[in-house]
Amino acid sequence: MTGQEATMGGMQDQAAAGARREGFRALHAEGCFLLPNPWDVGTAKYLAAQGFRALATTSSGAGWSRGMADGAMDLDAVLRHVAEIVGATDLPVNADFAHGYGADAEGVLAAVARCLDTGVAALSVEDATGDPARPLFPLEEAVARMKAARAACDAAPGRGVLVGRAECFLTGHPDPLAESLKRIAAYAEAGAEVLYVPGIRTREEISAVVAAAAPLPVNLLVSRPIGLGLAEIAALGVRRVSIGGALAGVAWGALGRAVKDLQAGRFDALGGRMHGGELDRLFGEA
Repeated sequence: MTGQEATMGGMQDQAAAGARREGFRALHAEGCFLLPNPWDVGTAKYLAAQGFRALATTSSGAGWSRGMADGAMDLDAVLRHVAEIVGATDLPVNADFAHGYGADAEGVLAAVARCLDTGVAALSVEDATGDPARPLFPLEEAVARMKAARAACDAAPGRGVLVGRAECFLTGHPDPLAESLKRIAAYAEAGAEVLYVPGIRTREEISAVVAAAAPLPVNLLVSRPIGLGLAEIAALGVRRVSIGGALAGVAWGALGRAVKDLQAGRFDALGGRMHGGELDRLFGEA
């Protein structure tokens, strides 16, 4: 490949990434949609073939597939994983980008720019530190990190879609709803385009977050049954529903049950497998 061909290929890649970002941004204005979370190339291709309009990565599912705990992958490993998922499909992909992988705002800007270079359409930046001694970044620091992520998104072709996550429910905050509402308001002002409070489950909590986020769209995490279907969730004003590592957990659950059967000398659980020919046809066409 000549230098000119490489340059043209890079320009085409950037144009395609920009188009996916613009399309993904527009998707949030069309109503409530499902955003399932593959954890490897095969599951990304499978979900894309089922008619979903976008996908999101999952830090837990990706980690488990590598024999690692959620959050144990370093930045380089995360970027390789995101690039694999982006490369597996033409759909827009939203990256689960933890706290932005930077020790400070400048580090977040650099890491987010690298993530956007994979061609990802969007990414989420959360305010959880990963340190049990101080589970959440102080609000002022979290806002500075969100602004840095916004700057990186604005510099990317088509402008990357930034999702601001308030992790109060998942980190044991004593008043998680009130603190989450305060934080998502600050993240919206800092440039987040989608707001996300993982851990909310009740109609009252969901409605409060949607009202506080308005007019920006809200992502709802549904990682287990919450007594609400998609139509009911949409009626509450939620614009997108992701499931985090739940599909990966379902797969691991099926594996665990099958292994218990095998250990007991039974093969019944193998009857629930997806036929290899179906997968071969899917991946042969991809």
